[in-house]
Amino acid sequence: MNKAILRRLQGIGIALLAGLTFFASSGVRAADYPDRPISLIVAYSPGGATDFQARIVSMMAAKPDYLGQPMVIINKPGAGGQVGWNWFASEAKPNGYELAAYNLPHVIAQSIMFDTKYNIHNLIPIANWGADPAVLIVAKDSPFNSVKDLVAYAKKHPGKITVSGAGLYVGHHIATLQLEKAAGIKLTYIPTKGGVPAMQYVIGGKVMAGFNNLSDAYRNRERLKILAIADLQRNKEFLPDVPTFKEEGINVDDSSVNFRGIMAPKGTPKAVVDFLAQRIPKMFHDKKVAAKMKAGGSPLRIMDQAQVEKMWQRRQVYLTELLSKLRKKK
Repeated sequence: MNKAILRRLQGIGIALLAGLTFFASSGVRAADYPDRPISLIVAYSPGGATDFQARIVSMMAAKPDYLGQPMVIINKPGAGGQVGWNWFASEAKPNGYELAAYNLPHVIAQSIMFDTKYNIHNLIPIANWGADPAVLIVAKDSPFNSVKDLVAYAKKHPGKITVSGAGLYVGHHIATLQLEKAAGIKLTYIPTKGGVPAMQYVIGGKVMAGFNNLSDAYRNRERLKILAIADLQRNKEFLPDVPTFKEEGINVDDSSVNFRGIMAPKGTPKAVVDFLAQRIPKMFHDKKVAAKMKAGGSPLRIMDQAQVEKMWQRRQVYLTELLSKLRKKK
């Protein structure tokens, strides 16, 4: 046999052996996956919008048509998601049994602003389940009845209005920075460990205002005033009477809309990623999932892997530019 051909065949054999060794060492055999429950890391506190929605969209996972195994939620909150995502990017086993919920713009913005262990290059998007706009909220007894009221007060009292949010460089923080820049005001942002404590700060009077998720605000609407939504159009399904900032004459767009979905760590076998990318969007489309999401005021926006990959790339470019401009303002 020709020596060149022999060497080529040997090379192919070595590559195949390496692939089989990887599958064995990672504990994954594509034909058997999954054969046990799958962990889903949520980088926020129990009860918040991400946790609440992750439990709904994963509740049908054990059905044979979807994953055939249950998904178990594991909360790792802290630093606006950084604690959980840093752990996930550096410690999670790339075997298909340790997945995580992502939040954009959070994952991207934090990787731009901080020295995180995660970025879009070491995370693999699987599918997106929803998009949750940020809304400006105040307590029920607040003297502010509109964005105009809040802006007028802030112009007279720079820095006096405290605004809570779910952490640094999450959607809530970005919306706050945008409002400051667009309205020409100075606010004092108070980061918390997640959407739940941020909401409690507003309801309990620890802050004068807050940015929070539409879904969380919707569920607490009897105890709040929702002044405006940071999106390009009103949410006719859940908050039809709440204006956008643009309607109020303030140029705040949809940059802070919170996209949520499921991702895997870099190194997860392609066969496993392909299986998840094919099954998980079907799970999100389940009628029971849709009904539960609607009942909880949680907007669905389902995207497959290819769509999410494109969205991540676009947001990386866009947020790099946006945050550069906002930092100059600060």
